Amino acid sequence: MTRVYLADANPGELSALRLLLLELKMEVVGEGADWATTLAQVPDRSIDLLLIDWNLLPNSPTNSFKKLREACPAALIIILISHLDARHQAALSAGADAFISKEEMPERIAERLRAAAAGLFSG
Repeated sequence: MTRVYLADANPGELSALRLLLLELKMEVVGEGADWATTLAQVPDRSIDLLLIDWNLLPNSPTNSFKKLREACPAALIIILISHLDARHQAALSAGADAFISKEEMPERIAERLRAAAAGLFSG
């Protein structure tokens, strides 16, 4: 079972993502509504996938991803982006493995999460 940590400041989006992950038979092992909580909690969990809202990252995304990689070296980091613009490229350039737009249909988000989880366990 894929173990996922969610980090999003928007309670509604956090709840929707949690439900979607449960439908996908993924286990939510933790949630954070801010960067400090997220960074404090992730080292204590065995995490396969980190879903992080871009807006939670501090001013230095590259340093933020470095800290996440140190805490969870094997975890796949997927950034959640509200608007597709230069942020998706910035997320990838800073060290994210992938990004998902929050504006996508739930089915498309589910498809991308399934693909990410399949990649975790096939390689």
